[in-house]
Amino acid sequence: MTMAATEGKRKAKAGKAAGPRIILASASPRRRELLKKVVPRFKVVPSGVDEDRFRGLEPNSFALEAALAKARAVGSKYPSSLIIAADTLVLLGGEVFGKPGGRDQARVMLAKLSGRTHKVITAVVLYRKDQGRVVAGLEMSRVTFKKLGRKAIEDYLDSSEYLDKAGAYAIQESGDSLVARLEGDYDNVVGLPVALLRRLMAEYRRS
Repeated sequence: MTMAATEGKRKAKAGKAAGPRIILASASPRRRELLKKVVPRFKVVPSGVDEDRFRGLEPNSFALEAALAKARAVGSKYPSSLIIAADTLVLLGGEVFGKPGGRDQARVMLAKLSGRTHKVITAVVLYRKDQGRVVAGLEMSRVTFKKLGRKAIEDYLDSSEYLDKAGAYAIQESGDSLVARLEGDYDNVVGLPVALLRRLMAEYRRS
């Protein structure tokens, strides 16, 4: 075996040991599809972090701390990989809506959102543990719901789209039928603001 071949094998083994270059710390198929607009190849590793533990924080801190916790949880297993994590919440007045625990809670959320304007806040964190590097940012959009009757709410709940969605709706699916107006970044409401992510990636490369 030549020295070049031996060196090549060593590099291949080192690459495997280092883990994937980029990891999305989310099981969300929505975030996976949006991330493909920025990064063609990456690994998906859900963090398993329970966002409810941050519920006592003010909304921006809630989203940032939850996203950072997700990034750190995955980064502890893949210290040499760039971890991309995000957390999205819905804010109506001073009330934070995360993911509903079931149909009854989703019904209450949609009834409260009916006919009113709420904010959708997403925090995005880029983290690499072995270099101690963290880059983070926030995006905010405003969404105004149509006035929803009981039947419209129950019909939407029958679709089960509310499952695992902040605020109990998915704008990219039939949830757009609930929306009267959107101000701001559409991708943010889906769950991963692509324009913000591009800016953070550029900042990460410069840092």
